[in-house]
Amino acid sequence: MKGYEVLFTGNNFLRLLSGLWVTLRISLISIGISLVLGVLLGAAMTVRNKAVKAVCKVYLEVVRIMPQLVWLFIVFFGITRSTGINLSGETAAIIVFTIWGTAETGDLVRGAFVSIPAHQYESGLALGLGKAQLYFYVILPQTVRRLTPNIINLSTRMIKTTALVSLIGVTEVLKVGKQIIDANRYDAPDAAIWVYAAIFFMYFIICFPLSVFSKKLADRSK
Repeated sequence: MKGYEVLFTGNNFLRLLSGLWVTLRISLISIGISLVLGVLLGAAMTVRNKAVKAVCKVYLEVVRIMPQLVWLFIVFFGITRSTGINLSGETAAIIVFTIWGTAETGDLVRGAFVSIPAHQYESGLALGLGKAQLYFYVILPQTVRRLTPNIINLSTRMIKTTALVSLIGVTEVLKVGKQIIDANRYDAPDAAIWVYAAIFFMYFIICFPLSVFSKKLADRSK
């Protein structure tokens, strides 16, 4: 049997699509929660309270310094064994990617707020706008426009990084691909290149349009 035939033998292709859905589900849930928590974190990072800023900075640095794979092992193996809480691999992955996404989103939100020129605030207040009106009509629209391309880029990074979750037993698209390759190792020795090529195109079809869209938005916001 030729390698490419493996993709269409039995339900192999449907299994790959099912694994891709697991990847997307973990990513989408993590991104959604990260956006909410990241906005709150970003707002907290702009306050003048030194204690709050210090806590936010420590959180941001700890998350960035520690590789996502280490966080996956800490949450999935460490928390499970030390607390007795039974976490599924998918739940552990969502927790880890939410922790990471919140930190990255928070820093992006902080940067977007800080990038707004001071005269925008002063002009709004001079026109008689209240603080709520100033943020809703002047600051937020500019912040969202500057923030959106970066959030899309973060989303594509998160989608690609979910490949790590196979190492804690989550049956996502890469793990399914490996299972298919192992099952056909003797009948189709060259199956690996075809299976991984199919996975590559699945990621490409999802991530490339997002990257192009992000670039266009970034060009418009200049």
